[in-house]
Amino acid sequence: MMILSKAKDVLKIEARGILALAEKLDQAFETLVQDICDTPGRVIISGIGKSGLIGRKIAATLSSTGTNAMFLHPVEAVHGDLGMVSPHDVFIAISNSGETSELNQLLPVIRRIGCRMAGFTGNPASTMARYCDLVIDTGVEKEACPFNMTPTASTTAQLAMGDALAVVLIEKKRFKKTDFMRSHPGGALGQRLASRVGEIMLTADQAPGVFVDDTMTSALEIMDRFSLGAVLVLNRYRQLQGIITDGDIRHAIARGITDYHRLTAGDVMTRNPRCSSVDAYLYDALNLMEKYEITVLPIVDSDNRLEGILHLHDILGKGSFKFNGGNR
Repeated sequence: MMILSKAKDVLKIEARGILALAEKLDQAFETLVQDICDTPGRVIISGIGKSGLIGRKIAATLSSTGTNAMFLHPVEAVHGDLGMVSPHDVFIAISNSGETSELNQLLPVIRRIGCRMAGFTGNPASTMARYCDLVIDTGVEKEACPFNMTPTASTTAQLAMGDALAVVLIEKKRFKKTDFMRSHPGGALGQRLASRVGEIMLTADQAPGVFVDDTMTSALEIMDRFSLGAVLVLNRYRQLQGIITDGDIRHAIARGITDYHRLTAGDVMTRNPRCSSVDAYLYDALNLMEKYEITVLPIVDSDNRLEGILHLHDILGKGSFKFNGGNR
């Protein structure tokens, strides 16, 4: 029980350290985000020891979420790697004490290059902080280590602040799932998006469909049975004429249209809906859905005949779907 108790104490100490950061966030963080968005250069992150390891992770997270970033080791920098730094870059130094000699020796050189400089530090009055244009306070009350020496809570706080920076930049830059796919072609989402629509779509015989002259009562029954939030409207040659979605029903009710026994599917449908083909990449289908804020795509052939239907949840892997020939 002593083991579990100590482990819980460590987690609580680190959790309190992260929560305290929220109270310290100020205008400096907002300015850093704007500087990164405005720069034509990169974000360059530097630190040494445990802070250096955290810096590498932050740089990797930024790079994979739409912000051009790299890690620069302070020692390697003064032995030639400074050539990678330009005046257009934003430089982030990481040191809990702010007195790391190898890093502080580098900072005057970075300033002469002309970079905008920010520091993640637990000591806003440190030497490192005085070199920086912006100071982000990542200080914690104490380390989880019983000697208050081993970087534990402090590195967790640095990492959390880096994550906060990355996520805010995702929102600020309007980074999308499809952008994520470009930098993660080997990941689960990347592999799925690199596949074809025909691999996971519901085929025509599985798709909710009605004819143009079918009553809206029938259309609603089909929509409810398939639970895809839409029903496809076809002519007698199985060519797509339109689509009726949950949104179309809400709009009709808002206009006072409720006599569905007399109305036909053709009366309510949205004509010429956005479509895709079986050979299209899921990446492109997802782009189309995001662009037009839709969750369902009819899949048609060159003669506009229905071949299937694709739902956003199938692309993102929710629910049951066929993938690479198998059921999942």
